[in-house]
Amino acid sequence: MRLIRVLLGLLGLGVFVGLLGVAAVAYGFWHYGQGLPEYKQLIDYEPPTATRVHAGDGRLIAEYATENRVFVPITSIPKPVVQAFVSAEDQNFFTHPGVDFVALARAVVTNIKIKMRGGGRPVGASTITQQVAKNFLLSNEVSIERKAKEAILAMRMERVLSKERILELYLNEIYLGYGSYGVAAAALNYFDKSLDDLTIEEAAYLAGLAKGPRNYHPVRHYDDAIVRRNYVIGRMAKDGFITEEAAQVAMAAPLTVVPPRDVLSVEARYFVEEVRRELVDQFGIDRVNEGGLSVRSTLDSELQEIARDVLRDGLIAYDRRHGYRGPVATIDIEGDWKTALTGAKVPPDIEPWQAAVVLSLDSKEVRLGLADGTEGGLPLGEMRWAREALDDQARGAAVKKPADVVSPGDVILVEAVLFKEPEKSGDNPEPYPPGTYALRQVPAVNGGIVALDPHTGRVLAMQGGWSYDDSEFNRATQATRQPGSAIKPFVYLTALENGFTPATMILDAPFVLDQGPGKKKWKPANFSRKFYGPSPMRVGIERSRNLMTVRLAQAVGMDAVVQTVADFGIMQDMPKQLSMSLGAGETRLLNITAAYAMLVNGGKKVTPTLIDRVQDRDGKTVFRHDNRECPDCRSVEWTGQAVPVPPDDRAQLVDPISAYQVTSMLEGVVQRGTGRRIRELGKPLAGKTGTTNDSRDTWFVGFAPDLTVGVFVGFDNPIPLGKQPWGGQETGSSVAAPIFKAFMAEALKDKPAIPFRTPPGALLVRIDAETGQLAGPGTKNVIMEAFKPGTEPSTSGTGTFIDGSDADDAIPAAGGAAGGSGSATGLY
Repeated sequence: MRLIRVLLGLLGLGVFVGLLGVAAVAYGFWHYGQGLPEYKQLIDYEPPTATRVHAGDGRLIAEYATENRVFVPITSIPKPVVQAFVSAEDQNFFTHPGVDFVALARAVVTNIKIKMRGGGRPVGASTITQQVAKNFLLSNEVSIERKAKEAILAMRMERVLSKERILELYLNEIYLGYGSYGVAAAALNYFDKSLDDLTIEEAAYLAGLAKGPRNYHPVRHYDDAIVRRNYVIGRMAKDGFITEEAAQVAMAAPLTVVPPRDVLSVEARYFVEEVRRELVDQFGIDRVNEGGLSVRSTLDSELQEIARDVLRDGLIAYDRRHGYRGPVATIDIEGDWKTALTGAKVPPDIEPWQAAVVLSLDSKEVRLGLADGTEGGLPLGEMRWAREALDDQARGAAVKKPADVVSPGDVILVEAVLFKEPEKSGDNPEPYPPGTYALRQVPAVNGGIVALDPHTGRVLAMQGGWSYDDSEFNRATQATRQPGSAIKPFVYLTALENGFTPATMILDAPFVLDQGPGKKKWKPANFSRKFYGPSPMRVGIERSRNLMTVRLAQAVGMDAVVQTVADFGIMQDMPKQLSMSLGAGETRLLNITAAYAMLVNGGKKVTPTLIDRVQDRDGKTVFRHDNRECPDCRSVEWTGQAVPVPPDDRAQLVDPISAYQVTSMLEGVVQRGTGRRIRELGKPLAGKTGTTNDSRDTWFVGFAPDLTVGVFVGFDNPIPLGKQPWGGQETGSSVAAPIFKAFMAEALKDKPAIPFRTPPGALLVRIDAETGQLAGPGTKNVIMEAFKPGTEPSTSGTGTFIDGSDADDAIPAAGGAAGGSGSATGLY
């Protein structure tokens, strides 16, 4: 009986202690469960996700994000990835209620043993659900209170969230190093793969990183990374997710990761920055950086690469003509020159060039040291261009020996070369010995190039300068510069819209305008400083005659010219002054290039755009540039039906025949005028040069029937571009036109020679290009000129004649009709 009483007493004590324990646990749940964050918000939670921008061909060209994360629904995450993380972090995930009490008890016992042995790193028992609770709703504070709250939240979450939803939150939120938030971003950053392409060992490595990315860095802690990865693989086999054979193969595989990747598969940082600005304006900075937008841009990857290359080549070509400005740095070569060279400050974005230091030189060659410790040679022939750069873009004496250019210790930019430049056209280049370099220099001049589809306004390529790393200022969209003669086609278009024809005779003779008391008389001049008498309008634009343009602007009235310039988006509120007809106003390269696009497309209004479509994280389209309704375009299958024709809702700005007449005259610029160096490409091309006073701004804007391109070159601080070494001013023809030509040569090399499209109703008449009269049997210079019905020249007349004889008596507009300075811009 006594034994029974003792046993009953012990049982009662045990029950009492148990009740106390239950009460303590209940109190703990009540106490720590007060004021916990609202966990139900996780039902609809959307983690911050990177906005991704793609080129028109699908290539990824940019990511905008506060955290580099690609959100993937749990239904799209492959099972091996899920299994790897469950094996690594929470083997009982699919069976526990949020807290794994068995693992918790095991961890308590293990940590007691660790403490009894004198200390060490304690082990944890947090489940995946607890980690979600901590990451989303709590802080990282190390305390019993936080752990208790974490456990309470985890069990509450398990009652309202499915296991799949908890896994989805976990796998998309967890930080895995390399700037990767979530498994999808980690797969890209570590292995340059999508989740579907990961091997067992790669998935296991990513799962192992959850324990601490820094501890298992694939390069700095390679051995530890292998051990951790193989532990996860072993757990996957023990948990029945993979076979023992597969585990052995995976464990034997090396850990190979890709270098930190550059998301820019195409160098288009000026373009993607413009895209970012547009997105921020429309959606706000938070949605752009965290909203997971998918942006399909208008960029043509191949044209963008061409644009960047030809602009840089063109800037280099101009820069070399105007001398060498010296080394980028100077170092001491008596000691460790390799270390000194590595620390020297050199310009960014110079690939494929590299920095080198001059070690020694003789009468024919320079010995170079490179950052990797190797040495090379710079022969005299590869530095003869480097005559000293003087003021006003002039050059010093000819280079006769290397010492005329460099000295020991100079840090210079060089490029590896294989062949000598042939001395004469047609010579076979002679090979250089290995390790031969040529002297290079980052241009001081800058510029921009834009290419767009003239029918839609889609910007296909944009390069806003030599290097985005060197200057983020975009000269294609942000620089406002005088267009010079590039504005003239719109003066002529205004005249064609007001009864004139390409055969109208205009007097090329002195023009003097009284600007009012106390002001100089305005006396514009042709670039050649000569006068040519009566000439057809076409000749005026082909040869960029300033005096003819001014007379024409005066005849049609600056009110009409200003309206045309505004309608075509070149500039708004242009002063109604005759000097504006020669390009004295200011515009942006993108604006005037789009205006030229409206000439070749028949006078239809287009708006430049960099974005075709934007989708939100769920795939819903939230922006579309082309909003035309076309029900027949939605067919997913072709069964022989007619090709659908979307409606054309573009505004018609001018008569299509007028637009074609200007296009034809601009084609004459290439065939016979200031752009004739482009003629040798053998493709239908048209365009106009532009050069301002003292050659501060140079332009060429032109087009093929389906591609419009604009080029601008000038110094950021608008100083003159100087004279060419062989004489004469640098102009749009010598600086910008070669860049346009190089671009079109590459862009159109595999394209058929499509002629410019003639609009319905236009009359093509054989005329004398010099007189504007109908061509006769003995006419030598015959062209096909376009006329509107009823305006073609008769057999006896020469059309309208504009002489501007009253110019000297004209009353200036407010502020001075010529612009107040007495000088003319837009020379050539």
